Amino acid sequence: QVQLVESGGGSVQTGGSLRLSCAASGRTFSSYTMGWFRQAPGKEREFVAAIGGSAGSTYYEDSVKGRITISRDIAKKTVYLLMNSLKPEDTAVYYCAFKLGWTTRWTTRRDDYDYWGQGTQVTVSS
Repeated sequence: QVQLVESGGGSVQTGGSLRLSCAASGRTFSSYTMGWFRQAPGKEREFVAAIGGSAGSTYYEDSVKGRITISRDIAKKTVYLLMNSLKPEDTAVYYCAFKLGWTTRWTTRRDDYDYWGQGTQVTVSS
């Protein structure tokens, strides 16, 4: 079992920044992928970014490239999502997710992730 706890959400104005954190605990795996998804009211949960592999390779959804950066601190078992130039359309509940294993064939499907956090709300006002 893997437990994920997100933090760092909040309310900001358009153009502002937030850094989300996701702390993992429980079993340790040598190969895994960690990702961030978001779900806006009335919409499906969608992929945002992921990180995996020994080199910390990253993958982003096209609409967030250049504004959002995913990173990790392996020693702290924590993944971060730095979000800059936030827009009202970024308003959503942001979820951290854990997937056993990692390959260069990135997946953005929520069903491919094995464990989820409880989510943290991000609200961007105009």
